[in-house]
Amino acid sequence: MRYHIVTLGCAKNVADSERIARVLGDGSHSEVTAPAGADVIIVNTCGFIDASKEESVNTILELAAAKTRGQQLVVAGCLTALHGEELRAEVPEIDAVFGAEDWTGIGAYAQTVTPIILDAQRYDVPDTTVQRRPSAYLKISDGCNAPCTFCIIPKMKGKLHSTPAGEIVAEARRLAAQGVREIVLVAQDSTDYGRDLGLRDGLPDLLEQISGAVSEVPWLRLMYAYPGHVTRRLAETMARLPNVAHYIDIPLQHASESVLRRMRRPSNTAMVRDMLAMLREVMPDIAIRTTFIVGYPGETEEEFNELLAFVREQAFDHVGCFTFSPQSESPAAQEPDPVPERIKKKRQRALMEVAQQVSMIRNRAMAGREIDVLVESDTAGRRDDLAAGLVIGRSYRDAPEVDGLVLLEGAHAPGDFVRARVTKTLAYDLVATPVAAGVPAGR
Repeated sequence: MRYHIVTLGCAKNVADSERIARVLGDGSHSEVTAPAGADVIIVNTCGFIDASKEESVNTILELAAAKTRGQQLVVAGCLTALHGEELRAEVPEIDAVFGAEDWTGIGAYAQTVTPIILDAQRYDVPDTTVQRRPSAYLKISDGCNAPCTFCIIPKMKGKLHSTPAGEIVAEARRLAAQGVREIVLVAQDSTDYGRDLGLRDGLPDLLEQISGAVSEVPWLRLMYAYPGHVTRRLAETMARLPNVAHYIDIPLQHASESVLRRMRRPSNTAMVRDMLAMLREVMPDIAIRTTFIVGYPGETEEEFNELLAFVREQAFDHVGCFTFSPQSESPAAQEPDPVPERIKKKRQRALMEVAQQVSMIRNRAMAGREIDVLVESDTAGRRDDLAAGLVIGRSYRDAPEVDGLVLLEGAHAPGDFVRARVTKTLAYDLVATPVAAGVPAGR
């Protein structure tokens, strides 16, 4: 059977889609690069915010309209947890619906599908998809115990459920055997790992096990830490292990204590400042990424200005900013005093202008420094103004798909590690010239 997976949403969904592909691959099914050549089209949906739901529904409708005779349309993922039956009723072209993480059900369903005889004149169907990126996501847990008012993850995914360390290590070894050069650890709250298994501060121990098991993988990267769960032990473990990148993603969501209390987030900003200072003390070269929500119901100009001042003060390496999007199933949807859409957009622009200024300053400080660059693509076509003679890569300071790039001079293959010197700095990206090639000693 030939299958095609359409992945919507965040890195955690990318990890889920890879798990689906692994289950189907173990069943001797083959992946194809386009829906037209597939016996089964699988849509891995996102339902985190209303815009994500809309994108998922529109994608399903487009694929349903384009189905050919004999093709099967399968819908899985977050959106089905809340609206699976509704989708089946509204879109009769859907052949099956599976909840998030129902790998067994999808695998069993695939065994029942009869392959279509395709017209060779109509379809160009390769045996496999394009080559794997040099980085891969590895999900260590799912679900969440946090009570954030704007989030419906606990309703979609349930409470925290951690994958046993042995299974995670086995998956890391499998990725390493495939030639993956960077493993990105993801979860709804990676720093809560193991609490449901009776572990306290379990992430440092997990990092130790993964690092030792795949010492040949140059970078292990940590995403989605929770402010109150980042411990000194975690920071010291990250600093000690040679292949753990000095990078962390901590979605703070806001910096005004009154807004954070309404969000039911950790609202002790002194604790947050102490945590950030501790990380920088233990790892002076650490790159810190965060995200914020502007326009939460009742957000005043004064509260927003507190957030702006905090971003200037902390000088984060990378900042993402979203406007508040009410979700019908979330408590925040019932909050009074909604912020007008035009004010939300204005505040988003203002915050990102400050973030860009900070990013430019931090990038300028990199001029002349040597960095290790992981090559992602053998073309820099995305940047037409700088494309000639350059390839796309990243430093340890940049997570895949969300942060900046390093535009590297010369001809290099995806997966190469190249030691390079920064020769030019841009607002978010760097330009570098190779000094030497080879696997980095650490970060």
